[in-house]
Amino acid sequence: MAPGIIEETPVSHNLSTNQQSFPKQSFPENADHEDYARSLDAQDPLRRLRERFIIPTKASLKRKSLVSSTVADSSEEAVYFCGNSLGLQPKCTARYIQAHLDTWASIGVAGHFTQLESSPLKPWQSMADFAAEQSCRLVGARPGEVAVANTLTVNLHLLMASFYRPMEKRNKILLEWKAFPSDHYAIESQISWHGYDPKEAMVLVEPDQDHIISTERILCLIDKHADDIALVLLPGVQYYTGQLLDIARITSHAHSKGLLVGWDLAHAAGNVPLKLHEWNVDFAAWCTYKYMNAGPGSIAGLFVHERHGKVEYAEGSDQPVFRHRLTGWYSGDQASRFQMDNKFRPIPGAGGFQISNPSAIDLTSLCASLSVFEETSIERLRQKSLKLTAYLQHLLLKDTSQSDEGRPFRIVTPLDPSQRGAQLSVLLKPGLLENVAVKLEEAGIVVDQRKPDVIRVAPVPLYNTFRDVQLFVRVFRQAVGH
Repeated sequence: MAPGIIEETPVSHNLSTNQQSFPKQSFPENADHEDYARSLDAQDPLRRLRERFIIPTKASLKRKSLVSSTVADSSEEAVYFCGNSLGLQPKCTARYIQAHLDTWASIGVAGHFTQLESSPLKPWQSMADFAAEQSCRLVGARPGEVAVANTLTVNLHLLMASFYRPMEKRNKILLEWKAFPSDHYAIESQISWHGYDPKEAMVLVEPDQDHIISTERILCLIDKHADDIALVLLPGVQYYTGQLLDIARITSHAHSKGLLVGWDLAHAAGNVPLKLHEWNVDFAAWCTYKYMNAGPGSIAGLFVHERHGKVEYAEGSDQPVFRHRLTGWYSGDQASRFQMDNKFRPIPGAGGFQISNPSAIDLTSLCASLSVFEETSIERLRQKSLKLTAYLQHLLLKDTSQSDEGRPFRIVTPLDPSQRGAQLSVLLKPGLLENVAVKLEEAGIVVDQRKPDVIRVAPVPLYNTFRDVQLFVRVFRQAVGH
């Protein structure tokens, strides 16, 4: 067991309050037929967005040598349900990256400040700000509250350097029992860096029933440790189960106890609607290679509420007063950045939490993906996502035992759609995973495995279809013999 204090306060479940209630989806008897799935796709108002992405084919998944994506491939498209690990490549990404390379080749250093006609890109010095502005609508932030920089874990460290300021009595961090290892290690190392023992200072929230952590359990632990906690740091969507936590209610309750709250939104950004400013979240961080489709290891995002990003100057003073953070030259005001006088004037807002020159090619890839998000809204994507996962859940459980014990699998993601994102995690009976994985691979279906017994199935509304869902369930149920 990982170090930390594991709590098991008995509580009951509740319905998420920062989400609207969704009507229960109903499906006809022939819902598992191909014709019905195709009829749902024909009615889908977002179906055109699939055309914006390169969908791997069954043949391309089996290749062992590199082939250009521009080479015609007439084989059948694969079913890609792994956007919760790595999103698919937008077709426009190649054009954006070529524009970046052409800029670099043709005008060199002038690319930092020159806007070229017919280019889809901003000058390099403006790209991070532009990507941040475009990201605000996905996370519910005001202008200036988002910055695009670094990678997720680096941003978590930088944010904790500012927001985790432990004292002798108040030094604990509240986190989930099954945090993604990167988060767990980052929190553990921050505690140790400040001279405290992670075994004593990490309060781990255990699930109260079958992998699910109820909001009441979290609130009870906040109450119990209110005098000891220096920071609450939780996931917006839990990576293993796909559970969507009640960000608004948890944040509000923690604030009522005088606590700071941060959120890891790796599995929430681009997946579910967020209102970080309205919910009064202190800080948040996310990657962009999952539901935001910016490519493997792509540049990350961070949010800092405007109240923490203020920069003020006393009358007659040129010394800024601002929230402490680790700084670098890209934390400073652009107007004076290149004067090289070492007189630091921090950027107000989240931009002041940047450190150094961001990778232009990473920003290029992110801007390409954000251009696809501009064609719709996160609310419309959420509506389709709810229908996709409802359809997936219905087909998985259709004509099966009402008891989990009677099936060779069970869904460990909340069955209430308001408490999950675009993912269902399926726990298989011991010994089934290997055969299921083989059958899915043979059928050209890509899902994420979490050994020993879980597959995570993530139908992404930008590019997945109801036909994808129907195909997956048909192969899956054959593989488990059900």
